[in-house]
Amino acid sequence: MVLTKKQFNAVVVVEGKDDTIRLKQFFPGIETIETNGSDVPPVVLTELKELSKKREIIVLTDPDLNGERIRRLVTEAVPSAKQAFITRKEGDPHKKGKGNSLGVEHASKQALVRALSDLHEQQAPSSDISKQAYQKLGLSSGPNSRKLREQVGISLRIGYGNAKQFYNRLCTFGITLKQLEQAVKEAKNE
Repeated sequence: MVLTKKQFNAVVVVEGKDDTIRLKQFFPGIETIETNGSDVPPVVLTELKELSKKREIIVLTDPDLNGERIRRLVTEAVPSAKQAFITRKEGDPHKKGKGNSLGVEHASKQALVRALSDLHEQQAPSSDISKQAYQKLGLSSGPNSRKLREQVGISLRIGYGNAKQFYNRLCTFGITLKQLEQAVKEAKNE
């Protein structure tokens, strides 16, 4: 996949300059807006609202708590924003040390191409997953529910969340009970 300005009309929301540098390394024509941390300034949210009237907005944040906070704030301001996810493993720095935190700036080209190609949109709740079915699948409680949610999130390419956030994300992205059951089955067989 080659991303140029003509082929890629979206603006990608990232956390900081290192994320922008990484994306531009692989996709020279890509445009980003940096939030500069998890406390997204109101001026950035206003800019994104205006920009969304003319351009597609894609949120690509780190697979951690701060990244999820940014994703939530941007999506509240721009409900039409598309969501791109990398896994924790894809965002893991190759070298451990001071300043090498989990993030987009460490993702490979392959991971970024996949994330920007496999976008999710917020939809009117159309999921048929009940809270009881969700719980019965072992995603909300139990000794391995956190790990199971993480594996299912990777399989469905929707990221990780705590029990409540993950359920809401499944519903928001219109994941069906059948899709969820298949992802859980695959995760348990690994």
